[in-house]
Amino acid sequence: MIEFILMDIEGTTTSIDFVHQVLFPYAKAHLPAFLAKNRKEERVARELEAVKVTVYHETGLEVGFGDAVQQLLDWIGKDRKHTALKNLQGYLWRSGYEQGDYKGHLYPDVLPAWEQWKALGIRLGIYSSGSVEAQQLLYGYSEQGDLRPFLEAYFDTRIGQKREVGSYQKISAELGLAPEKILFLSDVPAELEAAKAAGYQVLHVVRPGTAPDPAFPSVQSFAEIKW
Repeated sequence: MIEFILMDIEGTTTSIDFVHQVLFPYAKAHLPAFLAKNRKEERVARELEAVKVTVYHETGLEVGFGDAVQQLLDWIGKDRKHTALKNLQGYLWRSGYEQGDYKGHLYPDVLPAWEQWKALGIRLGIYSSGSVEAQQLLYGYSEQGDLRPFLEAYFDTRIGQKREVGSYQKISAELGLAPEKILFLSDVPAELEAAKAAGYQVLHVVRPGTAPDPAFPSVQSFAEIKW
């Protein structure tokens, strides 16, 4: 019996277009000014230092503030899953959500499914490369209202990369559940493969623009998931 459903965001609960055509451009346009204004704030300074450390390890170059900002913009363009970038994006996106510049997108089948699953006593959580703060903002300021009460756990790259088996082992341990009691939903086969290797049950979510993978059972809508 499934006791916990762990979900990806992009291409699973939320359109990839929302992330790449709304959130990423917003971050790219506003990040330089945001960092210039808040660079001395402890949490921002910590993430900027992490960027500089990564650049040094990868290139041998010691960079200053301006080069670190440029590196972040380059990573946004390449959709690099760097924890410092994801955290800084989360800090920035908060102001956009709070100002009403945008609302978090949700596929229409998601909320009815969550309501049904919660009624059955199934616990729900999120695992995304986006920071936990960014996840909570998306669902807290969604098109369908504040959906955070439905979710009891959030995981990001601080627990590990999404294509690594060990990440899913850590999540099941943190949840206090046997892996086979967790269902993982994602549009990315490599993530499903890692979760499956950790003992999870998995479903490939095939939204518009996602190619089916015969290696995994699939659904096109959460409404197709029956108990």
